[in-house]
Amino acid sequence: MTLMAGNILEGTVVNITNFGAFVEIEGKTGLVHISEVADTFVKDIRQHLKEQDKVKVKVISIDDNGKISLSIKQANIQKKSVRPAEIDWSSERGKSNSNNFDDMMSKFMKDSEEKFQDIKKHQDSKGRGSRRSFG
Repeated sequence: MTLMAGNILEGTVVNITNFGAFVEIEGKTGLVHISEVADTFVKDIRQHLKEQDKVKVKVISIDDNGKISLSIKQANIQKKSVRPAEIDWSSERGKSNSNNFDDMMSKFMKDSEEKFQDIKKHQDSKGRGSRRSFG
């Protein structure tokens, strides 16, 4: 398989740095940036990978200089099966959640409007009398 953006391949981790891991795929080496290692925040990449690990990677891009950008995170998203959530519309619990959401939304809108009015008053009072004539 030729290297193209979007392909998912298996590679071997050949080097690990503080900013990512270099993975060999099809005789070439690409970089998995630390932000593309896992779905969660990665502080220390060595807690997720070690040299010689076999990993599935997605080719994100190949630039004009031949630099290959890879992602472990995006390769793993592809293999997860996505099923729609099953909702029991007849349950009472769903209704209470709906009411609870409506209450929360109403409270949020009221609070937002009050804060907006406070800001507007503050800006109006600052605008009056603070203009100076530079002449």
